[in-house]
Amino acid sequence: MNERTRVVQNPLDAVALETAMENVHRAGMPGVFAEVRDGDQVWRGAAGVADVATGRPVTAGMRHRVGSITKTFTAAAVLQLVETGQIGLDTSIGHYLPRLVPGDRGDAITVRMLINHTSGLAEYLPHAYPSLKAFPSLADTGPESMDDHRLTRFDPTDLIGMGVAAPAVGAPGGTPGLYSNTNYLLLGQLLEHVTGTPAEKLITRNVIDRAGLPDTRFPDGPQVQGPHSRIYEAWFGMIDPPRDYSLYDMSWVGPSASLISTMADLNRFFGMLLAGEIVAPSSLAQMRHTVPVISQEGKVIDYGLGLHPMEVPGGGTFWGHGGTVWGGGTLSMTRADGRRQMSVAINLQRWNRLDASGKPQPHPIDDALAALYRVAMCGQPADTRNVVSPRPRAS
Repeated sequence: MNERTRVVQNPLDAVALETAMENVHRAGMPGVFAEVRDGDQVWRGAAGVADVATGRPVTAGMRHRVGSITKTFTAAAVLQLVETGQIGLDTSIGHYLPRLVPGDRGDAITVRMLINHTSGLAEYLPHAYPSLKAFPSLADTGPESMDDHRLTRFDPTDLIGMGVAAPAVGAPGGTPGLYSNTNYLLLGQLLEHVTGTPAEKLITRNVIDRAGLPDTRFPDGPQVQGPHSRIYEAWFGMIDPPRDYSLYDMSWVGPSASLISTMADLNRFFGMLLAGEIVAPSSLAQMRHTVPVISQEGKVIDYGLGLHPMEVPGGGTFWGHGGTVWGGGTLSMTRADGRRQMSVAINLQRWNRLDASGKPQPHPIDDALAALYRVAMCGQPADTRNVVSPRPRAS
């Protein structure tokens, strides 16, 4: 990744941002809201509705389930303990949690491999949700178990057990790695084992409160407290019309993807993280050391320790994370120099229907989102070909 890519300075263009956001809504997204920063300039905007039944509008300050962006918070909490010597980044997980990852496998998988998804541990989700058993063969999946588990309270060790018992998806440390939520549930157990404090409470104290994020928290029930949008899941056209999943017990992902936040809080967090104010500069350098990882969409991406980069032609290198849950999606990216930031939330997921071969078909939302991201990151709306819209599946 070339950190010296020439960056074209583009101050915030409110009209271009508002137009790009409206285009996402017109393309079929019920609601979209965002905060974009350039130095001291801040733009916040929203388009569309938070409730398709009542027409209640979305607003820029709404709280949102931000999915796998949670992983960056969890990784930061682990690295803080690496700095104090309480966790060894290259120590085996079997040293800490031999009952959860026993035997030679536990000895071979290190903490680093969990954070960067090179452990070889399988994703537990298709085993916890029976109607998703055929994943990644989307045409053979169904949404039924999403409803069945709406209020299920999962035990994280049970979910980890499913991932560990499943056939390995690679050798420990091998590349490309495979993105797996099993890794981050193990990191949650590691945090609790080392400190005696539940992971969510520890991350709140050491990361969220340290960054001063007033609207960021782990859920203590199935509701999102405070102003928020309903979130709608289409599961590739199999749920028509899309169904509201804003009321959901998030124990199915815990410290991997359950966090609730706002776009303003996310920009503040990533700004502080990349400035070395959450973890030490040496830890940040570790976070930005990437390896190839296969995403849940089957694409090879560069992934570090809870961070991934995005190269934007004319805009430089951005670092951050994306995430989805049932119905909700978020992308938060900050330029390497910390000056330009973008956090965008959407309230519909899996909008692409499947073609005859079972692959997601292109949809106007895809291009409209890519255009919004480009305007937000570098103020250039014309060329969307090189901007990727990362949407990890249910993570």
